[in-house]
Amino acid sequence: MPKIRREPAVGPFRVDQLREGDRYELSNGHPLYCAPARREHAAPNLIGAAVIDSDPAVEWAGVDAGFTPAPGTLRAPDVAVAAAAGADADGWIPGAPPLAIEYAGRGQDQADLKVKIAELLAAGTRYVWVVRVQGPRRVEVHEAGQPPRLVGAGEVLAAPGILRNPIPVEALYDRAAGHRATLRNLLQREGYDSLEAVRTEGHKEGRTEGRKEGHKEGRKEGHKEGRKEGRQEGREEGMAEAILALLQGRGIPVDAPLETRVRACRERDTLHCWLLRAARIERGEQLFDAP
Repeated sequence: MPKIRREPAVGPFRVDQLREGDRYELSNGHPLYCAPARREHAAPNLIGAAVIDSDPAVEWAGVDAGFTPAPGTLRAPDVAVAAAAGADADGWIPGAPPLAIEYAGRGQDQADLKVKIAELLAAGTRYVWVVRVQGPRRVEVHEAGQPPRLVGAGEVLAAPGILRNPIPVEALYDRAAGHRATLRNLLQREGYDSLEAVRTEGHKEGRTEGRKEGHKEGRKEGHKEGRKEGRQEGREEGMAEAILALLQGRGIPVDAPLETRVRACRERDTLHCWLLRAARIERGEQLFDAP
């Protein structure tokens, strides 16, 4: 068992002495240096943050957000969920997040991580998830008053009252799994249960248009051709709507040229590629970048 450093009861620093950008947390007034992240830590952190932030029940989530439950304590989980603040809110966030996620890889100070988990739980955090990105991938789940438990690949994590959707463990570190979970969340934010629901809506609209066209061109041949063309157009229109909805739901501006180009596209493979890309790009113009 590693030994925990014995510090004086109260350190010399207060939260109000730290500025945004200082690479320190505070534990009972004692500064703790936060080192830059390696590749194995930085990429999964981004993946997990996107999944958490996009959950339909989450009003606010942040990366490295500073929470201060006491004047001498400042803790910044890798990813955290908190209540939405007013537009004029500034400074460190009072209290503790209901859900905090830490990514632990090489160089992790295990003694400090243990203290950090204890401080968060004591301050009111309901769940602390520690994602182990070195060795066998797994997540340690910590809850106040409960022994830690391990959740491995192929299992799911749940945070009732904080997240609407359960999260596959892989979605917190695997890029493809994370994108699938993020896409599901964003579709739900726009009123769709899944990507299949978008396609179904497109099929319904296509059948309606197909019947209208079929009556105009003649009962027998019109119905046949109208249904066929209507279904195809409905699929394309439904995918175009989903792309635009995803971009807007993620806060990416959709200008007139972008909207016009997406709606005008009738190539299903291209639309499908754009739909997947819309879940991970940062700017609208990246939607049309070459693979």
